[in-house]
Amino acid sequence: MPVYLDHAATTPMLPEAIDAYTAALGIVGNPSSIHSQGQNAKRVLEEARERVAASLGCDPIEIVFTSGGTESVNLAIKGMYWSRNDGVARPRILVPRGEHHATIDAVEWLEHYEGAILEWIPLDARGRVSIPALTEALSSFDDISLVTLLWANNEVGTIQPVSEIAALAAAHGVPVHADAVSAYRHLPIDFASSGLAAVSISAHKIGGPLGIGALVLSRAASVVPLIHGGGQQRDVRSGTQDAPAAIAFGVAARHPAPALAALRDRVIAGVRSAVPSAVLRGDPHERLDNNAHFTFPGCEGDSLLFLLDAAGVSVSTGSACQAGIPESSHVLLAMGLSDAEARGALRITVGHTTTEADVDAFVAALPAAFARASRAGFSDRAVGIRA
Repeated sequence: MPVYLDHAATTPMLPEAIDAYTAALGIVGNPSSIHSQGQNAKRVLEEARERVAASLGCDPIEIVFTSGGTESVNLAIKGMYWSRNDGVARPRILVPRGEHHATIDAVEWLEHYEGAILEWIPLDARGRVSIPALTEALSSFDDISLVTLLWANNEVGTIQPVSEIAALAAAHGVPVHADAVSAYRHLPIDFASSGLAAVSISAHKIGGPLGIGALVLSRAASVVPLIHGGGQQRDVRSGTQDAPAAIAFGVAARHPAPALAALRDRVIAGVRSAVPSAVLRGDPHERLDNNAHFTFPGCEGDSLLFLLDAAGVSVSTGSACQAGIPESSHVLLAMGLSDAEARGALRITVGHTTTEADVDAFVAALPAAFARASRAGFSDRAVGIRA
């Protein structure tokens, strides 16, 4: 039986969410229709919104359902940027290095097409946002549209001081968006007391279906919508809402969060025992309860991934691959690692279906995979050619 240890990418749907989803597919009616069938669809949709809101400590009206985390991030960043620049020039966005590409690509799009000015805030060696650098940037500029950051890093798992950052930004009248896609249901989130203007989440990370997420948008926050037509959801995100997906999302949101820290620690201890030279990256304590991220010296993370996959174990790397050329993780580079160090990254993430036997199977397969990957070395190493 294959071992799945890539729950940060997506986690299997909960059986309860599948049952709710399939049952809800039989509901007839557009939630925007005023007849009884439409209003019944609206009723179950709003009940789902209430469940998601309860899991985040916000009001149901502050939940804007989207197609997933990427849309939520784009709506928050672009929407707040446009709103904050309506009649007043505030082109500057404060962005920590090491963000998810949904954020990086969104802000770079604004830079290219809208004239945004990006201020990249450094990370420390554990992947935490530099508070002194952020404080200096907030104090130095009066044309800041927003701050956007990950609640917890999706690669190395480091938890960011979100409340502190929100308070710093509030003192300068700057709204903050937090990408909580990786943090949702792994950390307590109380939106009402967070001081944040917006938070992005996604259902498929917590056992809900693919294709639905949400932007938690404060009543006091303003965004210009990405999608127009119909005025649904506070005129923030138009379009017929996916009631079955929202219902399944609501079921996953109210499901008890699994206790994962012991399994994560079992992974960490197992890797350290199997490959003593491996280095745990991210904060050793203030990290997500499901995340173990290591670098392995002298080999490609991609090589390890493929060799483990051949052994029946699914994990992830911290690197991107474009046109078949391995690239070092931008997160690890932002943390100060060399290119060679960053290329040997492996992210192992546990979830609600993970067992101790799964972890042990991964640890058992790791030494042989590491030995073979080490012999292969880096993909761009010089290769001698015989005459």
